[in-house]
Parts: sequence; C-alpha cells; structure tokens
Amino acid sequence: MERKVLITECADAQGLITKITGVCFSHQLNIIKNSEFVDNVQGRFFMRAELEGEFNDSLILADLEEVLPDSSSIKLVNTDKKRIVILVTKEAHCLGDILMKAYYGGLDVEIAAIVGNYQNLQPLADKFDIPFHFVSHEGCTRVEHEKKIVEVINEYEPDYLVLAKFMRILTPEFVEQFPNRIINIHHSFLPAFIGASPYRQAWERGVKIIGATAHFVNNCLDEGPIIKQDVIPVDHSYSAEDLAKNGRDVEKSVLSKALQLVVHEEVIVYGNKTVVF
Repeated sequence: MERKVLITECADAQGLITKITGVCFSHQLNIIKNSEFVDNVQGRFFMRAELEGEFNDSLILADLEEVLPDSSSIKLVNTDKKRIVILVTKEAHCLGDILMKAYYGGLDVEIAAIVGNYQNLQPLADKFDIPFHFVSHEGCTRVEHEKKIVEVINEYEPDYLVLAKFMRILTPEFVEQFPNRIINIHHSFLPAFIGASPYRQAWERGVKIIGATAHFVNNCLDEGPIIKQDVIPVDHSYSAEDLAKNGRDVEKSVLSKALQLVVHEEVIVYGNKTVVF
C-alpha cells in the first residue's frame, strides 16, 4: 500500500469536501488524515489529505478536475524523504541542528550536499560524511558566483534549498530558478528589523521579545511567505551580543520546524502568505 498527500487549492464552493472525498472513495483510497481551511476574504479553499491505497495518479487527478471549479490547483505528492542542499557561510548553529536531527531521524530529509562561500563549516560537514562544496564569492560578481552555486546544486537535483545562515542576498535570477523552494531563516520576528544586524536594531529599540522567522525566499528582501516564527522574552539588561547569543537557539529551532513542515507537505503558498496545516 502506498501513501501520498493530496493538496487542493481552488475557489470556495459548497460541497467541495464531499466531492474530493467522493473521488478518493471511488478509487478505494483510505483517508488517514484530513485538514481544510477557507479564506473567506479571498474566497479560496485549501485542503490537505493523507491517503493510503493503490494510486493511478493521472486518473485520480482527472476525476478531481472533473468535479472541482475551473483553475483548481491539485497535486498528489509522494511521502518519500525530500532531498535538500544547504547553503552556509560561517555560523554553525543552524547547520549543526539540521545535521543532528537528520542523522537521528528527527527530520525527514536527505541532505544531499552543503555549499559554503567560506570553508569554515567543512569540518562539520565531514563529521557527518556530507559532501561540502566551497564556492568562493571573492574575485567574481554576484551573478558569476551564483552561476557556480547553481552548477553545484543541479548536480544533486534537490527538492529544496535551505539557507542556514547563508549571508548573501540572492538575485532575482537565482530565486526564479527555485520558486517556493528556497527556505531562509531570518534572525528577527518579521516584519520587524528587516535586513542586516537585526539584533543590534532590536537592542537599540529596547525590545522585550526577540524572535526568528523561517520563510520562503522571493525577490523582496526578507519579505517572502512566512512558514514558522517563534519568540523568547528578553529585558533591558541584555546587550546586543546577549540578544544574538540567545537568538541562535530560536533560529535553529524555527528553521528545523519550518523545514519539517515543508517536507511533510503541510505548507501551501498562495500570494505572499501560507496556509500551514
């Protein structure tokens, strides 16, 4: 028996759940878990169903298209582990957390490779026997650097790219090659403190909480669809360095939780927002 996830997005209408589950029943598929959401402002319906049975994907999708509104988005996704390539610079905490959780089965991903624009984290990658590719940004333009990175990425054909404190702003040309497939961790509770040095910005404002945000990357800096956020309390006694130190724990936790949601097909992107089941 196979397991797959059915993701549906369409215009809201009466009887959609009955129609979708009816098609599943007609194909003798067992519904293991089902969640749905209606955006009443936009008039959009979203549904995620975990299914078990014998799948004829093309026939199932055709039957669903027959009963659902025009221009519906429907996909059947395998529940196999997703392949990821991780991009890093110098900071180890997010990379280390993902490596440990993947190694011990706490994160359902296959780490195909790690790409760094510095060599600092190669020893960490070597400890887990993960290929590390050093692609220096020095002596080349941003476009030239990204072209070299893409060449490495394409060798591995990943499902997603993870920016684990990769401290480079990506060009629109790079981003459009991986639409809604690049996951970034920003060390701030967005939309506050976008861009560089958010902990310094937070300290200067005297904030009472600090946080982190995992989001998909788009062409607007730190403004892509948000996947996961969390915060911790702080007070006036914290220096900017204290904020950064404590914030690292939030960053790694938020990134790994966001990645788990994405690889389990629990996130639907629409517009610049997400539905997270």
